[in-house]
Amino acid sequence: MAMKAKSVYRCTECGAESLRWQGKCDTCGEWNTLVEELVAPKVSASKAAGAQRRLGGANAFGEGGQVLETPRLRDVLGAEEHRWTTGIAEFDFVLGGGVVPGSMVLVGGEPGIGKSTILLQVAARLEGEGHSCLYVSGEESPLQVKLRADRLGSTAGSVALLGETNLETILATAAQAQPKVMVVDSIQTVFTGDLEGAPGNVGQVRECAARLMRFAKESGTAVFVVGHVTKGGGIAGPKTLEHIVDTVLYFEGEGSADHRVLRATKNRFGSVDEIGVFRMTVQGLEAVENPSALFLGERSESPASGSAVTCLMEGSRPMLLEVQGLAAKAGFGTPQRVSTGYDARRLALLLAVLDKRAGLSFAQLDVFLNVVGGVRVQEPAGDLAVAAALASSFYDKPLPGDAIFLGEVGLGGEIRGISQAERRLLEAEKMGMRRAFVSQRSVPKRLPKQLKVEGVPDLVALFRALFR
Repeated sequence: MAMKAKSVYRCTECGAESLRWQGKCDTCGEWNTLVEELVAPKVSASKAAGAQRRLGGANAFGEGGQVLETPRLRDVLGAEEHRWTTGIAEFDFVLGGGVVPGSMVLVGGEPGIGKSTILLQVAARLEGEGHSCLYVSGEESPLQVKLRADRLGSTAGSVALLGETNLETILATAAQAQPKVMVVDSIQTVFTGDLEGAPGNVGQVRECAARLMRFAKESGTAVFVVGHVTKGGGIAGPKTLEHIVDTVLYFEGEGSADHRVLRATKNRFGSVDEIGVFRMTVQGLEAVENPSALFLGERSESPASGSAVTCLMEGSRPMLLEVQGLAAKAGFGTPQRVSTGYDARRLALLLAVLDKRAGLSFAQLDVFLNVVGGVRVQEPAGDLAVAAALASSFYDKPLPGDAIFLGEVGLGGEIRGISQAERRLLEAEKMGMRRAFVSQRSVPKRLPKQLKVEGVPDLVALFRALFR
């Protein structure tokens, strides 16, 4: 009869150990930080001393192990594993070219964003290409998964389905079936009998993820794991969960919008910060080949005041976005500062720069800023578009509908250069833009033929050119 693995409770803040769970850590005084962990049996001092006498010296530290060869890196032979393409272009692009055999991918996102939908579509596509798939559902019954597959109209009927949450049963079934791809939905519902904690706690999530990772590496099965997110937007569970896996994908987007953004924040087999854009339809998620056309599709040729266009680099892909700003008279004593898709602290900084350097006072005005499409502006190249949109709303004068704004705004009101300006300008020209306001240092040597590029030194010069 196999003995049950021993476990201790370790504090996630200070690392102190305890033989039993308690609400407060006696070492650091933090509450609810003790989580259960499996531990290897310790070697007694007498046994270690005996081993040292038998083996002699430092060899005693290796008792129970075996001596392996250590080849030089130049002598290592082998070829890179061939990737499996799913046929979903945007999904393969974010992964770096396709699914790598033996890899483990973590897919996180808000509830209802489309995590299970995209993975069921991927499993159906791979099954159609001859790669056997096992879909493990811990949250939905087999009938619910079948109804989703029927609603999507996909060829997922041949995908093997397992409704189970016990990790030992899942691994035993997978070892017997030997699938090429396995989907676990979700990691927060899976538990191992070696730990006493409830499914979803820190110890269970970490141990289950580590065993799934080991199974992927030893069997060559590509494992996809669904992870829930917390209120802060991070994947629930320990941060080590993201360190264990090979690739971390985040689904982003507004629940009311029909498009989703799949972003790679970690990828051992490709570049990070790549994004794929999908549109949610009745038949599931469809890839969007031209995201710029999607985000600018509803923008009128003669926009109202407060609308500006910028171009962001998402990995290696340039993408045009519309930024909308509104400055209105404050109805209460303290003006509001509301930002959607843009860092609120960065907005406060730009408002201070506009007041100090350009003479635009928003002290008595409510300021609302929105990045259209539910996309987040994370790089400073969108500062100039935000400043132009706010100034346009302040003066109540619309900006040119065919103009794009690229640049970082400094604290002195100067406009700083950005990276990959030429690629952004080419994308703007392709989308029908005819004027571009950039930093003087970002004006490329080879200018686009149908795009007039104007280099401006600071905000005062920009507003003088726009509003006279």
